[in-house]
Amino acid sequence: MLTISLQTGTALTEWSLSTLRRRINDGSVQCTHDKTAANKTRICFDSIKNHIGMALDAETVALIEKADAGDAAAQNDLAVFFLECDNARLAIYWLELAARRDFTDAMHLLGQCYLKGNGVAKDHNLALMWIARAAASGHPLAAAQVRSIRLG
Repeated sequence: MLTISLQTGTALTEWSLSTLRRRINDGSVQCTHDKTAANKTRICFDSIKNHIGMALDAETVALIEKADAGDAAAQNDLAVFFLECDNARLAIYWLELAARRDFTDAMHLLGQCYLKGNGVAKDHNLALMWIARAAASGHPLAAAQVRSIRLG
């Protein structure tokens, strides 16, 4: 049985944390307490999957499990999946997590989202910041973009 964090549950369902807790309390969302992680509450994925707003195949669910565990590559891949499904809001959630873990592809893609206003308000300063961070961390496309900005 797959369990996920409350944060992942709120991101996937678009429920607030208080709504999720209320649903846990009324029994409509099942949960467990992870004894190995300071007794943190984890929710059973099966009890929210019908509230995600899209069908997810087994491969995507496995990606959610890895992303929820903190795997930056999985967070980035999940963001790309949600971008391809026209769910930029959810993609941004995963991109921000991966970018904060210094995953260069996520930094670059997040910069592109800020540049285009895809899932976030257009912000050229944040776009440049994320693209420059990706470039400084060795992302070749981001480095080429920064070079063209300097030469332009």
